Amino acid sequence: MTRVWKWNRPVTVREVLEDLQQERSIAYTTVMTVLDNLHQKGWVRREAEGRAYRYEAVSTRAAYAAALMNEAWSQSDNPAAALVAFFGMMSDEQRQALRDAMRVVQGPESLQERGRTETATAPDVESPESSAGPGRPGGKGGGNPAESGNPAENHGGNGAEKPGPTPGGEARGDV
Repeated sequence: MTRVWKWNRPVTVREVLEDLQQERSIAYTTVMTVLDNLHQKGWVRREAEGRAYRYEAVSTRAAYAAALMNEAWSQSDNPAAALVAFFGMMSDEQRQALRDAMRVVQGPESLQERGRTETATAPDVESPESSAGPGRPGGKGGGNPAESGNPAENHGGNGAEKPGPTPGGEARGDV
């Protein structure tokens, strides 16, 4: 998936192969098999072009990362504690990125107002300035093509992409 995301356009097996061969020796059939597996799992869509296929990611890398975080967070029996622990692991740069993302989702005035409210009502949890809370774009839902049966539903097109298939080790490879 890394290579498909990197190209950010439909790619052929040959293009991915040539890119990978700059770093290591790999067979055409290996790349073809991995891309076919990703297609079968709903991670990429493909269109025939002559005797070959062009493969395109169903969702962005950002949507995949968001789906990973959402899946992990939803498994917690104490979501607030999980978020506090997660925010505690973040670097200063990551916390700033989180604050920036919260401003995009909620607007700057809403974040400031929410900070005053949460600080007053939840003194045992870090303030939104250091842990912006559970504001998650797109809500708790999945966007899992395995559930809907239609992987194409996960392609946003207008920047409001839904996460791709439920995250798993299969999509973390170089292809």
